[in-house]
Amino acid sequence: MKSTLLAQLSSANDCFGRSTAALAEGVYTAAQQVAHAAQTIDWFMEGAFSPQGFDLDFEAQDRKVREVTSLADARARLSRAVENAQELVNSKSDEEWSQPLADGPIMGGQPRAAVFGGITDHTAHHRGALTVYSRLLGKTPPNPYIPID
Repeated sequence: MKSTLLAQLSSANDCFGRSTAALAEGVYTAAQQVAHAAQTIDWFMEGAFSPQGFDLDFEAQDRKVREVTSLADARARLSRAVENAQELVNSKSDEEWSQPLADGPIMGGQPRAAVFGGITDHTAHHRGALTVYSRLLGKTPPNPYIPID
C-alpha cells in the first residue's frame, strides 16, 4: 500500500511542477481561462467520436483562446459548450458511450464516457485558478457547491 501512496504523491508533485512551469511566460486572463475551459469541453466531445481521436494541435487551440478578450463572451462560449455536450449526450445511446475512444495518448481505448471525468477534472482545475484570481483581486467568490438564488 505504501508504494501506491508514494506513487500518488509523486504523481501529484510531478503534475504540479508541470502545471506551474509556464508561469514565467504569458498566462491566460480570466476571460481566456473561461474560453479555454469551454474550448476543452468541445475538444473532449469532438475527440470522443472522432476516428482519429483527439486533436493534438495545442498551439492552434491556444492561439484561438488568446484572441478572447471579453469575459461575457467567454462565459457564453462555456454555456454553448455545455449545451452542445448535453445535446451530444442525448443524441447517443448508452452503447455508443461505452465504445472505446480511438487509440492515442489521450485516454486511448477507454470508454467514450471517460471524457466526462476529464471535463470535470479540467473545469475544476480552471475553476480553482479563477477562484485564486478573484481572491487576489480582493473578491470573495461564492461557494461553488451552493446554488445562487
